[in-house]
Amino acid sequence: MIAIYPGSFDPITLGHLDIIERSCRLFERVIVAVLKNPNKTPLFTVQERIEQIRQSTLHLSNVEVDSFNGLTVNYAQMRQAEVLIRGLRALSDFEVELQMAHTNKTLADRIETVFLATSNEYSFLSSSQVKEIAKFGGSIDHLVPQHVAIEIYRCHAKT
Repeated sequence: MIAIYPGSFDPITLGHLDIIERSCRLFERVIVAVLKNPNKTPLFTVQERIEQIRQSTLHLSNVEVDSFNGLTVNYAQMRQAEVLIRGLRALSDFEVELQMAHTNKTLADRIETVFLATSNEYSFLSSSQVKEIAKFGGSIDHLVPQHVAIEIYRCHAKT
């Protein structure tokens, strides 16, 4: 069974990586799909994020990394996936994600959404927080893979 884990991953965090690793134990193939969102101003290009995720998941044989535009369910249908994976950190995530799952079901009733609760140590973590901490000179080494931390530090050293 093919599952898709969609998101902006700007940048990928250890929380994202935890969801990917756990998903790989549940599904035959996991496609980590980077959304090209024109409404956001990302720190990294789509291609840079794809490369960061690829480097972070080299130890997982059943992961593929890709990108897409538009509706997630359309991409899932194109890739013949049956499952969308969503990570939940808090109750507020659940409300938003449940609404999205119901909406997706009206668009593609054969695609299921599977929610994975984040591991306790990552329940507070978001890409936005990582970027903000780094922007103000804080350490992010414990929040993202090491190669990603280096790239983020480089971005902030330029500004």
